[in-house]
Amino acid sequence: MYRQHIGSAPERFRVEVRTVGASEVLTPVGELDHHTAELLRAPLDHALDEGRTRLVLDCSRLEFCDSTGLNVLLAARLRADAAGGGVHLAAMRPPVARVFEITGAEAVFTLHESLESALPHPG
Repeated sequence: MYRQHIGSAPERFRVEVRTVGASEVLTPVGELDHHTAELLRAPLDHALDEGRTRLVLDCSRLEFCDSTGLNVLLAARLRADAAGGGVHLAAMRPPVARVFEITGAEAVFTLHESLESALPHPG
């Protein structure tokens, strides 16, 4: 599992990454802001560089997202879309969902109620 921590405050933000079928599932944990955005950008870029273009973010443990974090997600969406994939956001908490609603960003991402609903079902 790929994990990164910021400086001396590993409890503030981390990203857990795993592959589920054709999807790269990233679980950001904590507060995504100017100080922690690079910790999400790196695994997103790595997945895209490796050709994994269906990115699913399990947002159930994301407590906060500011404009810097939003820009990281938008950049990943542009790259994924250009490669024929996409970025799916699952299980957003109300404070994070509100940021996407206020900025209009919810219109450019595929949103899912749960991680399970964001993953393609074989069949």
